[in-house]
Order: sequence, then C-alpha cells, then structure tokens
Amino acid sequence: MEEGKGRVCVTGGTGFIASWLIMRLLDHGYSVTTTVRSELDPEHRNSKDLSFLKNLPGASERLRIFHADLSHPDGFDAAIAGCTGVLHVATPVDFEDKEPEEVITQRAINGTLGILKSCLKSGTVKRVVYTSSNAAVFYNDKDVDMMDETFWSDVDYIRKLDSWGKSYAISKTLTERAALEFAEEHGLDLVTLIPSMVVGPFICPKFAGSVRSSLALILGNVKLKICCVMNRSHTLFVYAIAFAFAFNV
Repeated sequence: MEEGKGRVCVTGGTGFIASWLIMRLLDHGYSVTTTVRSELDPEHRNSKDLSFLKNLPGASERLRIFHADLSHPDGFDAAIAGCTGVLHVATPVDFEDKEPEEVITQRAINGTLGILKSCLKSGTVKRVVYTSSNAAVFYNDKDVDMMDETFWSDVDYIRKLDSWGKSYAISKTLTERAALEFAEEHGLDLVTLIPSMVVGPFICPKFAGSVRSSLALILGNVKLKICCVMNRSHTLFVYAIAFAFAFNV
C-alpha cells in the first residue's frame, strides 16, 4: 500500500460523517483504514455492500476495510496498527430505545476505551480525534444564552426528561468524559469535537439519521422535536476533523 502522507484510521466507516472523512482523507493523499461492523451471521460478514467506499477515488490503492465492533473493544488492534492518527466516529445509536440506556452507554464507553488502548498499543498513533456531540453539552438546567466546551450535560437531568434520544445524550456525555480521563491518565493526545446537528448530502447508501432528524418537520415526524444549531455545511465539520489531525492544531 502506498502510504503517501501517512495512514489514518476512521472508525464507523459506513456512517454519514465517517464516509465523508474517508473520501476527504483519500483526496488529500492519506492512506486510510476503516472499521465496519460485521453482519450478525459470521458466514455472511462480507455481504454488506461497501462498494460506495471501495469505489472512492484512491480507495483501490489506499483504503483497507476491517471488521470491528464496539461490542468487542479488543478487536480494533489490526485496523489501528501502523496508523499515525485515529478519527473515532463510530457510536451506538438507539433513538427508539430498543435497548436499556445502561447497555448503550457501556458499549460506547468500553468500545471507545478499547480503541484508545489500541492506539497506545500501536506505538505509532500521535493523535486521536473523538467525535462527541452537542448532546454532551446542552442538556442541563443552566439558563444561559451561550454554552461552550466548559459546559457538560447533566445525566441525572437527562434521565428526568420526557425526551426523545435520551440514551444517545447520556452515552455521548459519559463516553466523552471517560475518553478525556483515559487520555489524561495515559498521556494520549486526544481532541474531542462537539458538532451540532450535521446535515447535507451523503455518500453512504442509507438515509443518515441526523439528516432525517433535521427534516422531521418536513417529513411529518412529530416525535422528533430537536433544538439545534445547524452547520452551514457539514463539509466544514468534516474538514475541521481532517485538518485537526493533518496540521496538528
């Protein structure tokens, strides 16, 4: 594999943000490894259509796809080995509350810590960029007009709300905290990004959840009542992640 500018791992490669990251990193000359979840039946693990990734410009020479799942946090070593940077985007999403919140949260935390341990084990990773969420910031009882990175969502406050997507907000809050604590304890260079609702065109074949949510009023889904600040373009956010690693800012 031609390394070009170096190798970067992007977790959750079939997702909305991650697939854009992969495309932009390839555009800028990086080699990329990405992780996707295996199918439930191991005998059919390669049946998932990944052609939209494999057909990206430069993918045939500089993209490798690995099967890894947050439920198995020790399974990311191979994808991260030899990488100089990791963009951790994968996260469990259960807006319909099919699983208990505690299960979702533990999977997110364990998976993230497993990825960070793989980064330390690699001996080559210089920086990790973790994609958090504004859901980790604004769920609290503080009556202010503006919040910054010093604010945190209050998990107890979230649990008392009659709100859609509570498990997501709780898991993103507690996972970001756990990641920052781990990084500080082990001297790992970790940057967390807190995007608002990310909208725009998508290259993955599925209708991205954030786009569906942002179009809730148009689509007539009255259950999705979301207060958010839209990015002018989700590609601005994608570039922010990519360049945070590339230019060490």
